[in-house]
Amino acid sequence: MTATISRPVTPEDGLAPSPRLSFAPTGSAPALLDGAWWPRSRDLDAELPALAAVLDPLWGRITRITVNPGQWPVIPRKVPLTGHVVKVGWFRAEQDPHELLLLSYHVGRWNLLVVPPQTPPAEAAWLMAAASDPTRTSTASTLMEEAAHLGDVAETDRTVEAAWDSEGGHETSRPVGPARSRAATAVPPYRTPRA
Repeated sequence: MTATISRPVTPEDGLAPSPRLSFAPTGSAPALLDGAWWPRSRDLDAELPALAAVLDPLWGRITRITVNPGQWPVIPRKVPLTGHVVKVGWFRAEQDPHELLLLSYHVGRWNLLVVPPQTPPAEAAWLMAAASDPTRTSTASTLMEEAAHLGDVAETDRTVEAAWDSEGGHETSRPVGPARSRAATAVPPYRTPRA
């Protein structure tokens, strides 16, 4: 596994990036996923404080977060927030590798698809929309497989298009239209007019 860990932007840098999130519409029927989170790195120490700070006012005080350790190189035990500490845990077999579970004693639980940090923007946008769609019944791993399949199809389409362009916009392996006989397409010989 390759870990992507970058130095987080801190308030001293003048910019604190907000978490990239999408949520299912409020009041929609419960689904397997409540939305998606697209972190900028695999560094939970850097990523979780901003995530919990955004979700606390929306969902009530977040008290615990769990992840699958297969996707994270280091899992902190606690994440400090303003006014409280969020405990972080992990489950290997019991939790989908592409899912983040958030718990609040007052409100309940939420399951978010974790879009890998290195995901191309178009694929990440599709994943975030799919995870927020209340009519979908896919697990986080199933959505990741669907996105990979869609990416493969898109790559095949780009390859075919590149071949098309490199051949002058026409396919050389098969005829463009129905075969015509020579007699039907023969041009009559040129005749000079008589004076």
